[in-house]
Amino acid sequence: MKLLMHTCCAPCSIMCIESLRAENIEPTLYWYNPNIHPATEYKMRKNTLVDYAKSIDVKLLVNNEYGLRHFINELGGDFSSPARCSVCYRLRLDETARFAAENGFTHFTSTLFVSPYQNHELMIATAEAAAQKYGVEFLHRDFRPYFKEGQERARELELYMQKFCGCIFSEEDRYIKRKK
Repeated sequence: MKLLMHTCCAPCSIMCIESLRAENIEPTLYWYNPNIHPATEYKMRKNTLVDYAKSIDVKLLVNNEYGLRHFINELGGDFSSPARCSVCYRLRLDETARFAAENGFTHFTSTLFVSPYQNHELMIATAEAAAQKYGVEFLHRDFRPYFKEGQERARELELYMQKFCGCIFSEEDRYIKRKK
């Protein structure tokens, strides 16, 4: 199996990588996250992942497209959750499946599946559609049981840990709307 794993951030990747390695699957990480804003947050998450990948000797491929305008345009004016989340999953999983198919990978997955805060059913459906569209296999793993351990390990390693999902609207939800 040649696996491409979409990777949203270093903390979420920790236990995904470890659990796959325990199955003798060596993932290649793929950074593509046009949803992450502002630019300072995007750079911090990317740079942390680059450093972490080097430290554990895992291959990382980086798509440097900072996709603010593309992401906002794809939302079509509907900034609500789960509408924006659906677009976010589609953009990232479609691109990962496309890249996997065009670069000789047999399977793809995502670190998004470690988060208990994501809509797993929607992500699975989105990944399966991308797999069919691009002719590459989707490897589903429910990494959620490892979430807490991964977060603890990230703190121990002193990795940058974000405070919101990624898009500017999730930041607004966390710091503005929830405080009302």
